[in-house]
Amino acid sequence: MFDSPALMPTQRSTVLTDGPASLYRFTRLDDVAPAKAPPVLLVPSMINRWYVLDLRTGASVAEALVKAGLDTWCLDWGAPEDHDRYFTWGEAVQRLDRMMRRVRRETGQPKVTVLGYCMGATLTSVHAALHPDLYAGFINLLGPIDFSESGMLGRMTDPRWFDADVVAAAGNVSPDQMQSGFKLLRPTQDLAKAVTLVDKAFDPVFRTAYQALDTWAGDNVAFPASAYTTYINELYQKNWLIQGKHHALGQRVDLKSITCPLLTIAADKDNICPPKAAVALNGAVGSSQTQVLPVPGGHVGAVVGSKAADKLYPALITWMKERTCS
Repeated sequence: MFDSPALMPTQRSTVLTDGPASLYRFTRLDDVAPAKAPPVLLVPSMINRWYVLDLRTGASVAEALVKAGLDTWCLDWGAPEDHDRYFTWGEAVQRLDRMMRRVRRETGQPKVTVLGYCMGATLTSVHAALHPDLYAGFINLLGPIDFSESGMLGRMTDPRWFDADVVAAAGNVSPDQMQSGFKLLRPTQDLAKAVTLVDKAFDPVFRTAYQALDTWAGDNVAFPASAYTTYINELYQKNWLIQGKHHALGQRVDLKSITCPLLTIAADKDNICPPKAAVALNGAVGSSQTQVLPVPGGHVGAVVGSKAADKLYPALITWMKERTCS
């Protein structure tokens, strides 16, 4: 319909592959002085493509951080194969750990600032509780922690009518299965998109933004079956993470063990991670420096929408430079 926009515009190299996953390092700009801050690792959700954090020019967390002189990395979880149905939640924590340690080895820095988005933030909170010494700072970007506040998704996965083990019995949970649940949160979304597209079809700025986001939204990956059942059973249904009852790799996950500076970002129209679900992390950690940043928009729009470059990106950069410098 329209010319395809340039996705993933920030130049990068692949430093490590780990199964289907990759570790990227974004290229520094020659005319930007390096920031006096630890390296930054971006950790996206396991079920969406990583490049929502580098969607297009002007709508990219990665681009903004690189332009600010921050040494920026990203964990791309990749697309699981059929045999990855046995990939566990604990193994996902281990994969994140290997990526972090590689960043430390390559940069010579003892600590890393981690920005986790959506489920990536939930997973990061588990890792940070188990390995707090590796963290210079932790940014929870719209990641659920208290699943009693998870809104409609929590009601949809209520154990009275939802059995995650049955859903995953045939193998990895497909993108169509996952996306059907998200669409139920906004059943008229496709119609609203079509009406808006007709209304703004001759606006080149809108067309570029629309096409980029629509391409990413349709480019999803499966959820490894074993990790999925743990995520739904222990977090959504039992809410063990915030209660201190969740275990990973044989260890109890105590969020009080997280002592690095913490920034939680909550979007006012987020129906995937309602603000209270994310902000609960600040009261659960042992950090002496915690901050909440409210931003406008929904779960994705807050990150790549028209207001992100004016509000979110500068706030991220300022916080990192002020709170994570050694």
